Amino acid sequence: QVQLAEFGGGLVQAGGSVRLTCAASGRPGNMGWFRQAPGKEREFVAAIRRNEPTTDYADSVKGRFTIRRNSAKDTVYLQMDSLRPEDTAVYYCAVDSRNPWQISRADGAYEYWGQGTQVTVAP
Repeated sequence: QVQLAEFGGGLVQAGGSVRLTCAASGRPGNMGWFRQAPGKEREFVAAIRRNEPTTDYADSVKGRFTIRRNSAKDTVYLQMDSLRPEDTAVYYCAVDSRNPWQISRADGAYEYWGQGTQVTVAP
């Protein structure tokens, strides 16, 4: 069983930066970030493998967002720079402990989810 706690959301001006933190209990596998804007489906943002620093990013955030993991592999960070109003969403941390060999963009691959943290980007 893995439990997740997210921190770091808030209100920021366009062009600004926010760092999200997700702390996991247990032995988390691959970790990812998803987001859901009002009236939209949840979408993949970024993910990182547990056992090596392989990462994947949605095209909409590539070059602006960076996902990292601490050496203990129980905390993942999402550094979000050059934020845009369209980045406004609830951001969720998730863990996939069943597929260690590849990271997935499908939310169905992740069996543990955090409660979500709101990020609002003002124009």
